[in-house]
Amino acid sequence: MAENDPIAETTPIENAAPKPTPGARPGPKPHPGPHPGPRPGGPRPHAPAAAQAPRVHPASDPSKHGRVDADGTVYVITSAGERAVGSWQAGEGAEGLAHYGRKYDELATEVEVLEERLASGTSDPKKVRAAAQQVADTLPTAAVVGDLDGLAARVGALLTGADTAIVTAQADREKSRSEGIARKEALAAEAETIAADATQWKTAGDRMRALLDEWKTIKGVDRKTDDALWKRYSKARDAFNKRRGAHFAELDRERAGAKARKEELIAEAEKLKNDTAWGETSAKFRDLLAKWKAAGRAPRDTDDALWARFKGIQDEFFSARNAAADERDAEFGENGKAKKALLDEYTPRIESAANLAAQKSALRELQDKWEAIGKVPREQMGSLEAGIRALEKKIKAADDTQWRRTDPEATARAAQFRDRVAQFEDQAEKAEKAGKTKDAVRLREQASQWREWADAAEGAVENR
Repeated sequence: MAENDPIAETTPIENAAPKPTPGARPGPKPHPGPHPGPRPGGPRPHAPAAAQAPRVHPASDPSKHGRVDADGTVYVITSAGERAVGSWQAGEGAEGLAHYGRKYDELATEVEVLEERLASGTSDPKKVRAAAQQVADTLPTAAVVGDLDGLAARVGALLTGADTAIVTAQADREKSRSEGIARKEALAAEAETIAADATQWKTAGDRMRALLDEWKTIKGVDRKTDDALWKRYSKARDAFNKRRGAHFAELDRERAGAKARKEELIAEAEKLKNDTAWGETSAKFRDLLAKWKAAGRAPRDTDDALWARFKGIQDEFFSARNAAADERDAEFGENGKAKKALLDEYTPRIESAANLAAQKSALRELQDKWEAIGKVPREQMGSLEAGIRALEKKIKAADDTQWRRTDPEATARAAQFRDRVAQFEDQAEKAEKAGKTKDAVRLREQASQWREWADAAEGAVENR
């Protein structure tokens, strides 16, 4: 390169090696020395290990984007012109281009890794952007040979995409925050309602635990808001637990009182179990049972045992009563047979008696014997009573008929009815002459009613 070449004077040369003596055998290629800024392809801050993993891609063609001068200076060609990126003194110029081309490929690989991380949506777009910005800052001085214009465009797109992803992530976080706040507010409100109103303690307790489990799954709420909402939920849960505890404490007191009351009822039942006043004592046992139900439940471990004791006493009494009833029913059954025999005996005697006096005498005998026999089974009572009542009714009807025939007042009563008929008819004629038509109609209706009564009274007298 000419000594007055402005590029040679202004472009930093990387790894400049001493020119070999003419005719001497080329020595080994020098190892690249340090150069300002991050080494292309090397690890960068914030770059994950995945960015350093080897990738298999076709190598770029550095000859399209660079050249090596006769003195070994290596240039990269961009849309802005060419600039020196280093010096190659260890072999052929093509080898130097290949060396700087590999450095370009490493840098391009780093950009590709960042593109993949951004596209995956699983990486923090802010970190991706920071790493992309570092790459963008090194491109103007990067000691590489390759399509830097294309790579710069990719990095620019990466920065734009990262900015968009940052905005989207922020919107997503804000949405998640809003949704999380809304859900936790709903959970806190439900917890407060349960704390204030719930009485189904098992169901309410299960729901409180479910609210807490759901609460733990909600993320994205800022600490200040989350703490305030948690205080609401926690306060409601404490209030619910306190109210539930008070309820069960009161329930324990009530159950202790129920236990004492039921023990008193058992003692009362013990006093009654041998009483043979069956009807009265049965009523007392029914009253004791009503009081037992009203007493409420005793503690779970004693209530069943108390009931077993009380029921055992009841069963003992009612078994004795039923046994007595069976004995009584057997007696009543014999009474029923005896009354049936009386009906069979006296019915034909009464019906065939010569006169009413004989019928009455036979009926009195039947009634005396009937009462002396006593009670009969309930299912026979109706038919037996109907039998004797039929005889009594028949004799009463005969007695009434005889009395009417001998009643001296019956004829006089019929005459009185006729007089009333005449009075009403006379009043009706006078009313009609006076123009009082309605009064005349009413009076004739009354006369008609009294005429019917007079006819009935006369008929009774004639049929005696």
